[in-house]
Amino acid sequence: MIAILKKELWSYFGNWSAWVIIAAFSLITTLFLFFFENDSNIFDIGLASLQSYFVLVPWLLMFIIPALSMKTFAEEQQTGTLNWLFSQPIKISDLVFGKFFSVWIVGILCLIPSVIYYYTVFVLGVPEGNIDSGMTLGSYFGLIILIAAFAGVGILASSLSQNQIMAYLLGVFMCFIMYFGIEQLASYKLLGGADYILQNLGFYSHFLAFTRGLIDFRDVAYFVFVIGLSLALSNHFITKKK
Repeated sequence: MIAILKKELWSYFGNWSAWVIIAAFSLITTLFLFFFENDSNIFDIGLASLQSYFVLVPWLLMFIIPALSMKTFAEEQQTGTLNWLFSQPIKISDLVFGKFFSVWIVGILCLIPSVIYYYTVFVLGVPEGNIDSGMTLGSYFGLIILIAAFAGVGILASSLSQNQIMAYLLGVFMCFIMYFGIEQLASYKLLGGADYILQNLGFYSHFLAFTRGLIDFRDVAYFVFVIGLSLALSNHFITKKK
């Protein structure tokens, strides 16, 4: 698995694709948080809080993580190198986990520049340091585990697809449904008491708990289950192609 992880990380950072994605992600969040007039602008909100960042970022990750994961298996199959990997003494599970961790790591690195946002809000707060650090740390933890969930879904989409474009579109669609689609369906209250169950099937309600500074075992267990299920299904579909 370590060999696959190193190979994948090199493929991201060796051709500058990861650096471009991280830079673009940081630029977009900076513009929305400090320059563009919108509901996420920290100066317009007038609160010493990064909550607008944690509302904005999942929507960006919904498009960025599938872009990172689309090549994991779809490209290997498109170029014919998947059959070569099958001929090597590598377990399919190691292949899946190695590619998953590489996407997860690059996704986490996208968050590193936001430390500057925290410092900025910390210094500009009245009084200085007037920011809820506990809530902020909980939100970061939520983002890290949400990235893992998006990565798992993206890997699954790539394992199902024959080419990268289809893998990307399917990945974005699946991430959108899991994060926002299920939540919206539940909000219509068409199923009575079952709406609560439907709501808890999506990412949004579980991620929202983290943004309040609450790290609940049930929310962590939910994401671990989703990630595990996505990777198990990916392992199954890749094994069928062997």
